[in-house]
Amino acid sequence: MDSVKSLLGTDFISKASSMLGEGETKVQSALSVAVPSVLTGVLNRASSGEADGVLRMAKETANSGMLSSIGNFLGNNALLSKGADVLKRLFGDRTSDVANEIANFSGIKPSSAASLLSVAAPAAIGVLGDHAESSHMNTGGFLSFLNGQKDKILNAVPSGLNLAGALGLGSLAGIGSRLSGALSSITGQVREIPGKIKTTSSNRWLVPTLIILAAIALLWFLLGRKNNDNDKIQAVSTTSTNDSAAVTPAPPAMTHETIKVTLPNGIQLDAYKGGIEDQLVAFLSDPSKKVDKNIWFDFDNLNFETNSATITAESMKQVQNIAAILKAFPHASIKIGGYTDKTGDEPANLKLSQARADAVLEALKTNGIAASQLEGSEGYGSQFAKVDANASDEERKTDRRIAVSPRKK
Repeated sequence: MDSVKSLLGTDFISKASSMLGEGETKVQSALSVAVPSVLTGVLNRASSGEADGVLRMAKETANSGMLSSIGNFLGNNALLSKGADVLKRLFGDRTSDVANEIANFSGIKPSSAASLLSVAAPAAIGVLGDHAESSHMNTGGFLSFLNGQKDKILNAVPSGLNLAGALGLGSLAGIGSRLSGALSSITGQVREIPGKIKTTSSNRWLVPTLIILAAIALLWFLLGRKNNDNDKIQAVSTTSTNDSAAVTPAPPAMTHETIKVTLPNGIQLDAYKGGIEDQLVAFLSDPSKKVDKNIWFDFDNLNFETNSATITAESMKQVQNIAAILKAFPHASIKIGGYTDKTGDEPANLKLSQARADAVLEALKTNGIAASQLEGSEGYGSQFAKVDANASDEERKTDRRIAVSPRKK
């Protein structure tokens, strides 16, 4: 909710007030209930056996580019229409009931409430989809995430808003229990699969068949990765030799295969094969690898709240992993670099990239890393971005990153 509200801040409220002909206080009141209402709608749909469809809708919204245009929705009929479509997909024939309830609660016109909901829906669902994409969530992971957020969401719906009635429910309390039940059902099915494969002789063919299919899928994936990696190698070969250049020395391809990275002090870290932990430990452990200011390793599981320098709670795990690596290599030191894509105002990009690099630096200090191992942080904005500003949000994600550069071993 905090991420969504940051998209719909003071500037948006002022613009909405002027365009809708409503008082700013009333618009703010409407938005304060519109966001949890939309997220409650997500909980309701996901807990009713439609989690897969909701997850798909969230990812589609995140990849549509709508998030980057949220501030312009009210002045663009095409964008507002897209937002209304997302709203309709979420609430169906209950859409007008929800809008009317928000209008009654905040004292604005039903048409104004509908417009604000048409902005709040893609904002909330897009942020949710963006998080799901970056965290590589499947349906089970999505349900688990929602289950962890449900209390905060449901508690944010004020008692004076009869959202349950608008949704055709007796109360909102049942949503939470249904969501827990849906999650239990998913995890229960996963646990039962091995037993089901062994139950009858007629299913014995499943095991070798699944193994063959998995092998084919792995081969296809590795071939695709090889082509992608060749493209990336060609791209970095032309990188500037400035201090801010982000070059990684022949890293293994990062996959979503979870591995244990063992540190010299015996501590084991959960990480991705070819991820930053894997690469950084390999570099620091290899005497033949020399420190170079142009060598950088990108975080692969580090995210921030939208348009802010606040590290998400889920991302702190990787920050803690980097802290553990530095503790295991007490003579090593690193520099933090922040980068953005090419969209937006460059001075603002520089400021945001610097703030995010600073946030990671401070987080490492909080995790017990001495100043002698931290050689500062620097934001480079979009200076080294490679993807065109008109490309899709998914393509531009590669330019929005934080990286570390070893400066001593």
